[in-house]
Amino acid sequence: MAYSVLAGAEPFAFDGGDVGVLLLHGFTGSPQGLRPWGEALRDAGFTVRCPRLPGHGTHWHDLAARRAPEMVAASEQALDELAERCGRVVVGALSFGGALALHLAATRPGKVRGLVTVNPWLFSKDRRLLLLPLLKLLVASAPGVGSDLADSEAKELAYEHVPLRTLASLRTFQRGVRAALPRVTQPLLCFVSRQDHVVVPGNTELVATRAGSSDVRVVWLERSYHVATLDLERSTIFDDSVEFFRRVTSSP
Repeated sequence: MAYSVLAGAEPFAFDGGDVGVLLLHGFTGSPQGLRPWGEALRDAGFTVRCPRLPGHGTHWHDLAARRAPEMVAASEQALDELAERCGRVVVGALSFGGALALHLAATRPGKVRGLVTVNPWLFSKDRRLLLLPLLKLLVASAPGVGSDLADSEAKELAYEHVPLRTLASLRTFQRGVRAALPRVTQPLLCFVSRQDHVVVPGNTELVATRAGSSDVRVVWLERSYHVATLDLERSTIFDDSVEFFRRVTSSP
């Protein structure tokens, strides 16, 4: 069945200079959660691409039919296309998009100059997920986790259901990303919310300590929740990432 893309969930592209930024959104979310970030990067002169990952921004039943390899392939294709247009490419990502970004950095080091992660999701401490191999056979979905925001005036366009078979496939992919972290040698700027009701801060701490990069900076966000790119400290993310992307792409 074909599903229509929700208004606001469309992918976006902004043309600018020779430095390209690939933005990757999170699981059950959509490009809507990254659009203000993309606009700030556009205004700073970057070329920006934010694809809509397969199964996202439509209906959760669409996502239920998708698996992690499709999302990985979509992120790889987006990176390759951006690298064809821009001589220097960096990646910014939210939540599960962070796992995809780290995979790209580990497997395509020649195409990624640096990474900005915002509350990346590589593992969960929810003990209920230990039952996921069984639950996914019995239950189609669990309640959604989208729009975790401290800003009462902001809202993330995200699904109200999490398809469990898709979630199980993501967890398999995440194990591989965790194992590949020592191969991530690019500069890293990691934003982590002190209060996150979706992803524990230990995910960022894992990235910062296990990555092979010698250039790692962790910025704690004290007033934002999980979807920090739409939250109270979003300007900090935007401004710091502009500075970071300019620095790591300044040399040939």
